[in-house]
Amino acid sequence: MTASASHFLVDARGSHDEVDRALVQQHLDESEFFWLDLHRPSPDEIGMLGDLFALHPLAVEDASHFDQRPKLDSYDDFVLLVAYGANGDSDGLVEVHCFLSDSFLITVHRDDCPAFRELRRRTARDPSFITRGTPLLLHAVVDALVDSFFPELTKLDDRIDDVESAMLQQPTDAQLHEIFHLKRRIVGWRKIITAQRDLFTGIVAGVVDLPGMNAETERYYRDVYDHLIRISDLVDSYRDLLTGAMDLYLSTVSNRLNVVMKRLTIVATVFMPLTWIVGFFGMNFEALVRGVVGWPMFLVLGIVTQVVAVAVMLVIFRRRSWM
Repeated sequence: MTASASHFLVDARGSHDEVDRALVQQHLDESEFFWLDLHRPSPDEIGMLGDLFALHPLAVEDASHFDQRPKLDSYDDFVLLVAYGANGDSDGLVEVHCFLSDSFLITVHRDDCPAFRELRRRTARDPSFITRGTPLLLHAVVDALVDSFFPELTKLDDRIDDVESAMLQQPTDAQLHEIFHLKRRIVGWRKIITAQRDLFTGIVAGVVDLPGMNAETERYYRDVYDHLIRISDLVDSYRDLLTGAMDLYLSTVSNRLNVVMKRLTIVATVFMPLTWIVGFFGMNFEALVRGVVGWPMFLVLGIVTQVVAVAVMLVIFRRRSWM
């Protein structure tokens, strides 16, 4: 892969998926600002961050250790920003480590990052947007990461609606497992979004400085902060919806169990007089069965009385709305 025509966006992986160090060194020597994106970097590529870019050893160590909270660390001539976006993986998150200085922006991530595809298309249409300033390029990256949550939240909303509709028809164990899976995802998102929102609160308030930050660029980061607040509210609402969906599942299962028990109780109750009639005339006492002579008497006592008993009980059940 080669640099873009403007030489401001660098995707410096060659035919063997190795970073073209000569190309990176050329951009550094020519003092051309560029963006280097490293997806699933190898140990050699992580070491390159210290060799070619002279990044602090602690920053290089952070680049090789993921599952970190969103944070912003300032060093002498660059900052390290850990931000999150959304994707279609099992946990639904992509962690991106951003190294920003006056000369370059380096992004490091292990998971697939769909948000960067749109940035690449945007760069192909208008390469000049990278040259507007380092904070604005970092804003474009974090804005794409934050906005990537909205499509995934829409999919989550649709999935919750589908699960609730299916539960009203026929609740199954698979639906309960789906609810637990979605709840684990939303809990993970909430933990990340809350920390990322607090981080951008500090950036917008001026507690943490970014290279080249001014009043104009601060407005862009305030927009990202606003999006994070919206996402945080959506995450909380979907968490409540999932809790309601679980309650709906339990209520539906309980109601269906009550219906089943009601029907079984009706069947058992119907058979009670039949059992009594059969048991009474089945007792081994001659005086009780002496009058049962011939088929007509057998039909009256053995069949008609049982049919009448069942009919009377059904009438009583319907009048009392038991069935």
